[in-house]
Amino acid sequence: MTVPTRRPTPATPAGPLPPGSFGAFVSAARAAGRLVVQPRMGMSDPRAMRAGLAATRAADATTVGTITIDSYTRVGDQAAARRALAEGVPLNGYPLVTYDTAVTRSVLDGIQDHTFPVQVRHGSAAPQDIVAALLLAGLDATEGGPVSYCLPYGRTPLTASVENWARTCELLARTRDHGAEPHLETFGGCMMGQLCPPSLLVALSVLEALFFAQHGLRSVSLSYAQQTDPAQDEEALHALRRLADVLLPDVDRHIVVYTYMGVYPRTPDGARLLLEESARLAVRTGAARLIVKTAAEAHRIPTVRENAEALEAAARAAEAEAASGRVPEVHGSGRASEADASGRAFGPVPDTGIHAEASALVQAVLEISPDLGRALPLAFERGYLDVPFCLHPDNAQRTRSYLDTDGRLRWSAIGSMPLGGIVELAHEPRLTSSGLLGALRHVEQRFDAAALDPSPAHRSLGDGHRPPTRAALPEEGR
Repeated sequence: MTVPTRRPTPATPAGPLPPGSFGAFVSAARAAGRLVVQPRMGMSDPRAMRAGLAATRAADATTVGTITIDSYTRVGDQAAARRALAEGVPLNGYPLVTYDTAVTRSVLDGIQDHTFPVQVRHGSAAPQDIVAALLLAGLDATEGGPVSYCLPYGRTPLTASVENWARTCELLARTRDHGAEPHLETFGGCMMGQLCPPSLLVALSVLEALFFAQHGLRSVSLSYAQQTDPAQDEEALHALRRLADVLLPDVDRHIVVYTYMGVYPRTPDGARLLLEESARLAVRTGAARLIVKTAAEAHRIPTVRENAEALEAAARAAEAEAASGRVPEVHGSGRASEADASGRAFGPVPDTGIHAEASALVQAVLEISPDLGRALPLAFERGYLDVPFCLHPDNAQRTRSYLDTDGRLRWSAIGSMPLGGIVELAHEPRLTSSGLLGALRHVEQRFDAAALDPSPAHRSLGDGHRPPTRAALPEEGR
């Protein structure tokens, strides 16, 4: 297997993190053996947003807060956000740029501190104004990336997104002059929700983290979204850690897992089983943080109480998995070895080629140029990176994926990606509309069926049991 040997010049090596920083909080929780759990949450009313943060902090779990930005702010349409607020129209998130800084500070006052950091989530390919506003409000943790917040969300040219994100990273990095240590999480491991085979998710997560480091960030997190097969997810997360260890040795870092981002189970028990599986996955693979979903996801926007219940359910599942003894041993800046709580080595992680595929993709990009601001757009132009089913004009659209009969995401077409000789392609029939509808409901049906079947074998999904599978194409989400 090839491990990339070229990497961009990293940021100045991170020293001890300030005690109030997002990265320091997660590292301390990780060292204490606690999984940090985090909701998706954003309300346009400041009082509701404050209540949501307060409930997150009060949950019986190790939590961090979330302020998710509304869609108008995400695309820079502040005039529309102002009109909505003036007319009393609720938005689908918090209009951070529109509100006066004093309003946001009042939302955070007495809630955000070194024991409860807050991250801003937004989805923007041009996040400069958002980041400027969050910094003025006293926040310094956010997420996204030049690829992951460009290709799925609009038609902004990738070159423009890269330039925007370079300026954004540099703006964040300058806060170190005032004693802060900003944190930036890549969304690259969640591209298109569930449309990408794991190797591409791993590669994009690593490449965006490298981009952040190249532009001055010293504390980052690398994302990965739970997919359709727990063993494949476990292999992918180990591949992600291996590549990060090689390519980001001097950067404070941790891995964040996202609970499944596609069509969610419709029964409360099915949704709970899926959430618990994601928490067990995070613990088994040494991830430090989990972005949760709630039992209401299939029907409506969850309430604050439902978010708190999901956080507590995930925390309990994580504690039970940790108590089993099969947890990685932590070293230094969040790195982990394959050992249980007593230091005994694990057996080898199954290897179906995810690390080799991701390594080949990362190395192909770095060989274009060590400057990722130049390399990333050229990699997409040449088809070295190509996201299945992504319609953005800068994406080659020559790759395809499918679910095999065991429920694993695989490639059926690789276009110009440098995976020849690594990937064994399958000749799958063209996906029909009925096949797509069945595919979209694969995970929903699997976990709802498990919830209705009381047999231990059917309910123990995290232990490798897989009911009959169908191809899956989930929806997006952040």
